[in-house]
Amino acid sequence: MTNRLWPGSRDATLRLWDVDSGECLHVLTGHVAAVRCVQYDGRRVVSGGYDFMVKVWDPETETCLHTLQGHTNRVYSLQFDSTYVVSGSLDTSIRVWDVVTGGCVHTLTGHQSLTSGMELKNNILVSGNADSTVRVWDIRTGQCLHTLQGPHKHQSAVTCLQFSRSLVVSSSDDGTVKLWSLATGEWIRDLVALQSGGSGGVVWRIRASNTRLIAAVGSRNGTEETKLLVLDFDLTDTQK
Repeated sequence: MTNRLWPGSRDATLRLWDVDSGECLHVLTGHVAAVRCVQYDGRRVVSGGYDFMVKVWDPETETCLHTLQGHTNRVYSLQFDSTYVVSGSLDTSIRVWDVVTGGCVHTLTGHQSLTSGMELKNNILVSGNADSTVRVWDIRTGQCLHTLQGPHKHQSAVTCLQFSRSLVVSSSDDGTVKLWSLATGEWIRDLVALQSGGSGGVVWRIRASNTRLIAAVGSRNGTEETKLLVLDFDLTDTQK
């Protein structure tokens, strides 16, 4: 359904839009504060909000199937693979939920601040946090496999991340993009290091393939021109 769009809003609703016609097909109501993040697998919608709640919806009937309660602060990030819902919150925890029962399977603790971004593939979760670290988790066991830190760690909040079968790529408020080993958690090298990093330069978003890295760059204070960096990225094992 590439012509369907599920945005969440500050008005506490989710709306399904037909991109071609501009028609609103469904409205989901139930959150009592802004809806921050939404995931859709083609059958069910999962949403996280500033009301500390995560909700699982049947969009066709506009019914809330489960309200996942347990976070004690705003929910900022979600991942959903049709079996598990994973939610990251300003309360510093990450929670793993069973989408069928609505039960909390694991509470992942270790981060010290807001989990702003996550990616989930084949029961491996990689999370980026405002505490400047990236963590690798096995959501089946709830175990933290690696914390990507050390002498070469990010010096400020992690803004975006992506991982493949062997590598993790992460960007930060410190103006860098770093390459890590998924298997060992070791830093491999910096792919981007802005001269203005640390004094305002930020790498906001990244996307990587097996041949290229695209980084959206800017700054908080005008020290860095807003631009897209496109770099050759020839490590073949970055392929998803």
